[in-house]
Amino acid sequence: MECTPTFLRARRPEQKQQRYDAIRAAARELALERGVRSVSLGDIATAVGVHKSAILRYFETREEIYLSLGAEAWSDWSDAVHAELDGVVDGSPLLLADVLSRTLGERPLLCDLLTQAPLNLERHVSKGAVRSFKVSVLDGVEELAALIGRVVPGIGPERGFEAVAAIACQAASIWQVSHPSSALADLYSEEPELARACPEFVPTIHRFTLVYVTGLLATAD
Repeated sequence: MECTPTFLRARRPEQKQQRYDAIRAAARELALERGVRSVSLGDIATAVGVHKSAILRYFETREEIYLSLGAEAWSDWSDAVHAELDGVVDGSPLLLADVLSRTLGERPLLCDLLTQAPLNLERHVSKGAVRSFKVSVLDGVEELAALIGRVVPGIGPERGFEAVAAIACQAASIWQVSHPSSALADLYSEEPELARACPEFVPTIHRFTLVYVTGLLATAD
C-alpha cells in the first residue's frame, strides 16, 4: 500500500490538504490491515512516502491521527443509523438492536478505536487535541441518543445517551475478543472447546442492545 502524493514538499494549500488526506488514508488502511495498536508513525510515513518529521507538520503524534479518524468514524456511524431510522415512528428495541449491531459490525475501524482511544490514544496527545476529539464524539453520541429517544418512545434522550455509551463500551470489549490474533485463532481451530471464549461480534452486540434497551424501558419512570 502506498499513498504517496505526486510532489515532494507540500507548499501550496491544496498540496498541504492532499498530504493531510494521504496521511489519514494511509493510517486508516494500515489500521484495517493490522489493527490500530500495531501501526507506528514510521509505518504511516513509509506508506505516504515521507519522513516521520513530515507527518509531524500535520499531527502532533500518531495518536492524534487516529483520534481524528475516530471522530470521523463516530460521525459516519451516526449518519448511517440516521439513514435507516430517521423516518421510524414507534420502533421496537428489536429494530434498534438490528440496526445498531449491524452498522457497528460494518465499521471495523470504529470498533477498534472504541478500545484504543481511552486505552492509549487519549493519553498521548495535547489537551486541545483530546478536547476536540471528545467534543466531536459527544456530538455523535447526543445525536444518536436523541434518535433512539424518538425511535423507541419511553426511553428519552437522557437514557438514549446512556444506551449509546453502554453499547459502545460493550462493543469495544467484544470487538477485541472476537478478533483474536493469528496465533490465538490457530489455537481455537485446534481446540474448538476454547473457541467459546471468542464470541461472534454482531450477534453478541445485538443481544446486549436488545436486553439493555428492553431493560431501560422496563425501568422507565
